[in-house]
Amino acid sequence: MTELPKTFDPAAIESRWYAHWESNGLFRPERPDAEPFTIVNPPPNVTGSLHIGHALDNTLQDIVIRYERLRGKDALWVVGTDHAGIATQMVVERQLNAAGSKRTDFTREDFVAKVWEWKAESGGAITGQLRRLGCSMDWANERFTMDEGFSRAVIKTFVELHKRGLLYRDKRLVNWDPHFRSAISDLEVETKETNGGFWRFRYPLADGVTLADGSDHIVVATTRPETMLADMAVAVHPDDPRYKDVIGKDILQPITGRRFRVVADDHADPELGSGAVKITPGHDFNDFEVGKRAGMKAADMLNMFDADANVIQTADGLIPDRFLGLHRFRRDGVDGARELVVAEMKGLGLLVPHVTKNKDGEPQEADFEPRTIQTPYGDRSGVVIEPWLTDQWYVDAEKLAVAPMQAVRDGRIEIVPKTWEKTFFNWMENIQPWCVSRQLWWGHQIPAWYDEDGTPYVAETEGEAQALAGNRKLIRDPDVLDTWFSSALWPFGTLGWPEQTETLARHYPNDLLISGFDILFFWDARMAMQGLEFMGDVPWRKLYLHGLVRAADGQKMSKSKGNVVDPLGLIDRFGADALRFFMAAMESQGRDVKMDEKRVEGYRNFATKLWNAARFLQANGVGASASHEAPSAQAPVNRWIVAETVATVQAIDTAMKELRFDAAANAIYHFVWDQFCDWYIELSKGQMDEETRAVAGWAFDQILVMLHPFMPFITEELWHAMSGSAHPRPNDLIVAQWPQALYAVDSEAQAEIDWLIRLVSAIRAARTELNVPPGAKMKALVRDASEETRRRLDRQGAALARLARVESLSFGEPQEGGAAQIVVDEATFILPLEGVIDIAAEKARLAKALDATEKERNALAGRLNNASFVEKAKPEAVAKAREDHAEKSAEAEKLKAALERLG
Repeated sequence: MTELPKTFDPAAIESRWYAHWESNGLFRPERPDAEPFTIVNPPPNVTGSLHIGHALDNTLQDIVIRYERLRGKDALWVVGTDHAGIATQMVVERQLNAAGSKRTDFTREDFVAKVWEWKAESGGAITGQLRRLGCSMDWANERFTMDEGFSRAVIKTFVELHKRGLLYRDKRLVNWDPHFRSAISDLEVETKETNGGFWRFRYPLADGVTLADGSDHIVVATTRPETMLADMAVAVHPDDPRYKDVIGKDILQPITGRRFRVVADDHADPELGSGAVKITPGHDFNDFEVGKRAGMKAADMLNMFDADANVIQTADGLIPDRFLGLHRFRRDGVDGARELVVAEMKGLGLLVPHVTKNKDGEPQEADFEPRTIQTPYGDRSGVVIEPWLTDQWYVDAEKLAVAPMQAVRDGRIEIVPKTWEKTFFNWMENIQPWCVSRQLWWGHQIPAWYDEDGTPYVAETEGEAQALAGNRKLIRDPDVLDTWFSSALWPFGTLGWPEQTETLARHYPNDLLISGFDILFFWDARMAMQGLEFMGDVPWRKLYLHGLVRAADGQKMSKSKGNVVDPLGLIDRFGADALRFFMAAMESQGRDVKMDEKRVEGYRNFATKLWNAARFLQANGVGASASHEAPSAQAPVNRWIVAETVATVQAIDTAMKELRFDAAANAIYHFVWDQFCDWYIELSKGQMDEETRAVAGWAFDQILVMLHPFMPFITEELWHAMSGSAHPRPNDLIVAQWPQALYAVDSEAQAEIDWLIRLVSAIRAARTELNVPPGAKMKALVRDASEETRRRLDRQGAALARLARVESLSFGEPQEGGAAQIVVDEATFILPLEGVIDIAAEKARLAKALDATEKERNALAGRLNNASFVEKAKPEAVAKAREDHAEKSAEAEKLKAALERLG
């Protein structure tokens, strides 16, 4: 055996063991005849760094893959990184800007070459950070969404979807980022509350038409006055009596003079503002749908901005020249389209001012009503997103969604927790076309070529496209594909598809996907669509959705709030094992994880407890077990620990089958801390005979194996430290054999030792409550004991004397005098106190303490019964008061019990 240092230092062992596992190919041992088990890692961005959400997600995956590897399966954890189109392009552009140049100074090919240079030098830092966390991924076969083989899969998918009529080009509204000059996905849009306004304007009715009240105009309200230059309708509710007579009539846009109709649509809310809204289908998602319902075609909808969000001329040429070239907002001290529109409407007398009263009660006017506006921003660019009408490539997600929904309904895909099914179906049943084109240079360039008429020819190569086009001159589409399009192929593209490889046949479908619920639609659902479409089977049989890691107060973490926790910092302070165990213990299905550094520190203490237990065993000649089989045992305490070990294996197996990570972690935690370290070691002290050493070595081996998926580093270190010349380890722990819970549970031994633990605990508690000096030995009288209890007392008398400091036991009635009474099962244990403590003084102390505690308890109860306090105080203050009340109530009960013991 290797003698362990006195102090457990996680940093000293983590890098050493990880390098050993990886260099020896132990993350993917050769097991061609074993049952396959496969998971794929959600590919992190190549620009990314490990955040606390990654730490949770990857810890859960590593627990599962290590558990299945220990169970002897051909366990494959596919790993790779995503090329992260916008994020990576932004990083490289920033580097160019810092050097005094910009992207457009280069050809597309030269810029892409610079991105590859950046990836080779700086990309993929997160893969090193995943290693620090202990992730046992198949690094030998690491993939990248832009590598040659995967790129081929992406291009083939695009072409095949187009052939099948599931991918097409269309003019629709997209989230447009004017900074990147590209469409972006909903996931890349961050909605923020901003200070904005509600402007009201009069739009004149045309041709002398008036409302029922004689008004010759309709008042419309808007938060975006600049877009009115592209208005195409005014909408009113079909049942609004104020406007019934003018539905279908013409109305005028005052600045451009454009004539358009008043349309009826439920989108207009009669209770909001005037009940009439301007409709700009080229710059608002709701207006786009209203326009379609009113019979407008996307090709006819007006777009008034260019890719930089500057005003351009619309198709009908009605925007006055003075607006052309203006930015949509005020910028660099120069008024934009918004400011000029408001000024001109005001000059025309068509601005309806917002009237309020000042402190003296006098009316005062403002151009707009201040409002808090939910404004969309690009999460990376930080600029306001513009709904923009443009030609893009779309996937017919509605058709592709049918098969995944059926797979969930018939059980081929199991969603855990099941509560997420409702959300899944709600989104899939109302799914919109999926925009898959992006106006970037970094990414998979779309395999489409256009002739001079704009007709696209979709093919895997330019030669194939040219064959389709004949002698027409072709230009390739400059756009690239959305990164979610390529990552949707991850479960099979990483296994060699479109080649029909042996790995693909063996490991598809995957067994499990572990994912944050926040990418259920962006990634998980799209993998299900593509897997069923191209492989004819589900991508994975089970989908586990975990929550978010939140700050200790339950708030979402964000840099702006300053409450972001760095997992690498936690690893530096407490070790990877402690962080991993925290994540597992706190992962309760359907709930978010609240960050708690004290608990992480507590699990570092748990690792130290295990370390010290190993040192104790070494000091007593306990080493590695000679066999996987439990040694035969006669002593009740040894039979008990064997039974408890088996029960723990069963509990972990059940929890892992149900993906109850918290239950699995808690089962091994309590077994190690309570049963093994606190009780078994205590009960074994002084009787380390050959049987006990054999049982202790076997039980500790089982602990190391069971704990390994959660705490891989310390367990591997101890596995080898416990090995000796008598029983050298034939293998590393990472590829050891998972314990088999095949033994019949020894209920008799379990019952006896459980009884002993309850008795010792009760006597210890009474001694503490009554201020009995720790070194004082006591006598005990036993009354009403059954024959079974008498036999147990006979067998466990030595343990009782050592652990509870009870020096003698007798049966019968006690003599007169103060005594503490303890009831365990049918028997009463009486501990005479005369000569041990000053009974009168102890009664007085307890009574005084009880009175003070009850006063504190009652005061807290009064606060909590005060509705004003509960409603108006900060939630954390109310929670603290409840905690304190519960604590004082429990303390009062203990003091009462102690007084009652004294009679």
